[in-house]
Amino acid sequence: MSDPSPPPGWNPRDPDTPPGDPRARQSPRQPGTPRQPGTSQDQGPPGKPGKPGRRTRGRRTGVRRYLPTWRMVAGGVLLAALLLGGALVAGYLLVDIPPANAAATAQSNVYLYSDGSLIARDGEVNRVNVALSQVPRTVQEAVLAAEDRDFYSERAVDPKAMLRAAWNTATGKGTQSGSTITQQYVKNYYLGQEQTIKRKAKEFFIAIKLGREKSKDYILEGYLNTSYFGRNAYGVQAASQAYYGKDVDRLTTAEGAYLATLLNSPSAFDVVFHPQSRPRAVARWNYVLDGMVKKDWMPAAERAATQFPEPGKVRTAAGLSGQRGYLVEAVRDFIVDRKVLADKTLAEGGYRITTTIDRRRQNAFVEAVDGEMVSRLEPDKRKADRLVRAGGVSIDPATGKVVAMYGGIDYTKQYVNNATRHDYQVASTFKPFVFAAAVENGSRTQDGRRITPHTVYNGDNKRRVVGTRIPYAPENEGQVSYGNITVTTATDLSVNAVFAQMVVDVGTDEVKKTAVALGIPEDTPNFDSGPAMALGTMQASVLDMTQAYATLADHGRRTPYTFLEEITKGGDTVGLPAREPAQAVSREAADTTTSVLVSVVDNGTGTAALAAGHPAAGKTGTGELDRSAWFAAYTPDLVTVVAMMGQDPDTGTLQSLYGALGEPRIGGGGYPARIWAAYTKTALEGTDPLDFELDLQPGAADPPPLLPPSESDTPPRTPGGRTPTPPQRPGRPTPPTPSTGGQDQGGRTNNGQGDGGRTDGGQGDGGQGDGGQTQGGQTQGGRTNGGQTDGGTTQGNQGGTTAGTEGTEGGATEGLRPPPSAFLE
Repeated sequence: MSDPSPPPGWNPRDPDTPPGDPRARQSPRQPGTPRQPGTSQDQGPPGKPGKPGRRTRGRRTGVRRYLPTWRMVAGGVLLAALLLGGALVAGYLLVDIPPANAAATAQSNVYLYSDGSLIARDGEVNRVNVALSQVPRTVQEAVLAAEDRDFYSERAVDPKAMLRAAWNTATGKGTQSGSTITQQYVKNYYLGQEQTIKRKAKEFFIAIKLGREKSKDYILEGYLNTSYFGRNAYGVQAASQAYYGKDVDRLTTAEGAYLATLLNSPSAFDVVFHPQSRPRAVARWNYVLDGMVKKDWMPAAERAATQFPEPGKVRTAAGLSGQRGYLVEAVRDFIVDRKVLADKTLAEGGYRITTTIDRRRQNAFVEAVDGEMVSRLEPDKRKADRLVRAGGVSIDPATGKVVAMYGGIDYTKQYVNNATRHDYQVASTFKPFVFAAAVENGSRTQDGRRITPHTVYNGDNKRRVVGTRIPYAPENEGQVSYGNITVTTATDLSVNAVFAQMVVDVGTDEVKKTAVALGIPEDTPNFDSGPAMALGTMQASVLDMTQAYATLADHGRRTPYTFLEEITKGGDTVGLPAREPAQAVSREAADTTTSVLVSVVDNGTGTAALAAGHPAAGKTGTGELDRSAWFAAYTPDLVTVVAMMGQDPDTGTLQSLYGALGEPRIGGGGYPARIWAAYTKTALEGTDPLDFELDLQPGAADPPPLLPPSESDTPPRTPGGRTPTPPQRPGRPTPPTPSTGGQDQGGRTNNGQGDGGRTDGGQGDGGQGDGGQTQGGQTQGGRTNGGQTDGGTTQGNQGGTTAGTEGTEGGATEGLRPPPSAFLE
């Protein structure tokens, strides 16, 4: 019989009893002895019946029960590795190298008006394949420096870059490449430009196979012959001809580096098409050359002596003549900039693009520019007429749709789109944004008066702006001093001194914020916060300005503009970006600004717009040194901005418009306003004139207050001490001149406009007295032969002032101001 006692030295203990516990030293249960109830050997977890013989050492409790063990983790990793390896093997075996894709014989894109009629096709693909031996070694190295510097030493794929690009695509962080040249060649030649995980997976396996079966030189040659360089040029040979008019074997290192630069962003880096992108393009070009130096492909001394190679002019297809090329270019840029389609994807062709351009209104725009301006140009007789350019955009404010655009006289002759360029100052068309910001922010003058249309400012020439550390004393047009005038009058006459002070009263940062909210891009050139911004020193495009004015027209609600109705390809519809309207500024701010701009058209510098026959609100502007003249205006249902610009056709430099069209000067109230009126009249033909429905800020609808005496208590004068006789400008009322009249307060009478004009019979504002100080009446005389006469304006302050007459036949006489100075109107 065996001894039931435990072996010597063995001291059994309860497994749940910690070491050192006295209970661990008690005698074990003898065989045959009943188990004591409540012991761990009898029971499992509390509340559950125990199981005989079950061990509970190391039991996982609490949160640990839900965490995987290391065995589970290791098993999962091993299983994932096996599955991934199997997928890679299966993918390599199943994915074959396909035949060349449609991009090798790419189709044209079709651009349509909103009614489905044809605007243009963007031309057949321009491609000429060349052998790698025909491409200079330095050009090859420039491409490698730009795209894949380790091409000859690396594998066909970069897994890390592939995973990063796939993850960014899947999570909606934008399209990213990170691909080797082998992968890019596969995408260009065998697959397509769409950014999908499926395409990325195919690209991965095809690139691996191609890297095993073909040499590096074969792949580089294919890449150079299939890459898109812009200007409808596929391949380095076609690009060499498109940009430099020579075969590829004659390219210099600098020229090759520029073509390599274009691979990153073909449209954006074309410095001829998009001069505003020159800094970015040159920076990328320098990056390419610096990379060549780092790889010892180019001596540092040669790099230092290399100059940027200016590409040649654009040679456009005949099918894009007239306005068609401008429209196609603008739509194409919109598609790429809004990331609707990638540049290279769109270049593959086959897309049917229906635009928002209204064919009837587009034709009306062209006819208006031709009738009011182009037909009067005589470049053979007047050298200044060679400098004249024009651009315009028209938007439906309720929908944000661009319904018409004028880009220039002919896309095949003037290839820069004047409607979308960003190199001319917007001048006084910016001033309404200053006032809108004042109302939006409840701003007050330096002495605490709330800014409204009736707020009085001092409009003296070269008056020092108060409240800023930056010394600033802007000149008025013609260097005329106006004394104390209301904001409405200052807007009518475009008085620089008033708005330079107002922008400081409001705050330059607040004004910029309001302009951006209205629709001006924050990265607009020269969009700097400072007192001078009130005079429109920034360089927004005509399209950008139309967007901002459309926000004012729609009571402060901004609907992002669009050129697109629909894009389809092969029965599939491409998704378009969302364009949700948003309240950019309060209705009160927008509508009160509109009320002031209505006065500009009725009484100020924009009276030529009355010929449209529709109630309108607008603002004129003339850029620095008269290089540009603007008219931005709107009816309740159509917003249009027209600009004339001066540019040398040979050098591309910006030029003044003095003497153009036989006029001493070109102002916004002249040709631009007349073009606006002619276009708007036709565009809105058959529709009833609509009045503005405005919700104004408190006090804005009240009669204007009596003006206090000017600071000098004398009539306005020029700096020389003589009574000013300011230069005449198209549609511009003359500033006040001295009168010996006594103190008198009459009503305001609009005696009507002859020759088909309006007749407002005897509208009078009754006189008001305030301590013996009265405000003189204002009389606007009739309008004859297209001209305009503004009768006397008497301000009752010791003699008062009387405005002289303006206008000759046609109502567009503009006098020479003193030697041109750098201020803006």
